[in-house]
Amino acid sequence: MTDDLHQLVTDLTSDDVLRGFFSPTEPVIVSRAPGRLDVMGGIADYSGSLVLQLPIAEAACVAMQLTGAPEWAIASLPTQQAAEPRVVSLDANQVRSLLANDYAHARDWFRQDAATAWAAYIAGVLLVLARERAVSIDTGVRIAVRSHVPEAKGVSSSAALEVATLRAACEYFPAALDGAEAARLCQMAENYVVGAPCGIMDQMTSAVGRAGELLALLCQPAEVQGFARLPDTVAVWGIDSGIRHAVSGSDYTSVRCGAFMGYRILAEQEGLPVQADERPGVLRIRDTQWSGYLANVTPAVFEQRYAAHLPVSMRGDEFLQRFGGTTDQVTRVDAQRQYAIRQPAAHPIYEHARVRRFQDLLGHAPTDDVLTEMGDLMYQSHASYSACGLGSAGTDQLVDMVRTAGPAAGLFGAKITGGGSGGTVAILGRTSAHQRVQEIADQYSRTTGREVYVFTGSSPGAWNHTTIRVSGQELGTNAGP
Repeated sequence: MTDDLHQLVTDLTSDDVLRGFFSPTEPVIVSRAPGRLDVMGGIADYSGSLVLQLPIAEAACVAMQLTGAPEWAIASLPTQQAAEPRVVSLDANQVRSLLANDYAHARDWFRQDAATAWAAYIAGVLLVLARERAVSIDTGVRIAVRSHVPEAKGVSSSAALEVATLRAACEYFPAALDGAEAARLCQMAENYVVGAPCGIMDQMTSAVGRAGELLALLCQPAEVQGFARLPDTVAVWGIDSGIRHAVSGSDYTSVRCGAFMGYRILAEQEGLPVQADERPGVLRIRDTQWSGYLANVTPAVFEQRYAAHLPVSMRGDEFLQRFGGTTDQVTRVDAQRQYAIRQPAAHPIYEHARVRRFQDLLGHAPTDDVLTEMGDLMYQSHASYSACGLGSAGTDQLVDMVRTAGPAAGLFGAKITGGGSGGTVAILGRTSAHQRVQEIADQYSRTTGREVYVFTGSSPGAWNHTTIRVSGQELGTNAGP
């Protein structure tokens, strides 16, 4: 995958708009990090579920250079998604202000202008590295990125940018980070600087994933339980529905809040000790029963003891008056909003069980019966997303097309991925079914008029991949005004 890195170098030397962006006197580090395909687990990660994730072939590449002047410049090269290059420049005073103040200050600064908001994913990584690991960033930084991970498709384009940025930064600012710690810092950047309430699975897959293997990650908070290579006769694909997804969208945020509200209500029912955190609306619960994670409640116990006691929904003001808040450090309950609670709380409980069974089946010979059961688990996961309010007509149509084709076509299961509400559908089938997957994508495109993309193949995470170093002279020979 060093081809990606060398291609970025070629792009930088040939792009007229960014001519002279890098100084010819300092070296440049180039890194890459892939997006990911959520095979199982999805939105249950923030509730402690096991998830199974595949790093995809598409990746974000970052070129980083340190310069003398304490200014930051961040450039994004044109892609199919953005025809024009974008550049955000921060002068020395702005950089000092961002480094000296809290994350909320940085979040507000980047959000004040739509033209700068995208740069928070990149600059936020540097801010978190400086604050959390006491790294002194007192030089100028110039960063150019090009991402081939499609945006808003539910395949973690943001995590790929964040992880690639930190991978390059670690070459300049030695912080003894392993991949897991790097992923945690990147998640913090997205949660606190960008302001998107993502779980940990995206950054972990982008950082420590292995090509062609499913990462088994127990999100409590981020325990790598192993890697499972798919049998040679089995493959997974992704089909982009053409419907944009955003992890910061209100549907995802509302479902996440509902899950944490459900956990708070169950903790109250069990009489678990509750303390107020120093942050308004955040609670700490001394929980030795489920270790703080809904996923540790078994489906049988949930049905027998808790399901009937959870409200189907509740207004935020009523919840706050009765329960005070939740343990989620990222989202806050809106007093004026009506939240679904029972289904968002049930989802991670059942999903954790589904993922564990799916993982177990990966160890069996891939007979049609085994693959049929694995596919059924994916269909159940998809239905649960829809019950939470995170489905979409496009993803439902794709899943129905896969189900209709069925085992006779070598296809066994499909589900919506990531944060839902559009984005990509993951598909399980025989390796020989690739042409049938492409036909489904083509038929879907014809009937909906939407452009689609088929994800196939895999690549290693950033901490399983090398960086390259090029001379600033190589990039600076086209220096201009």
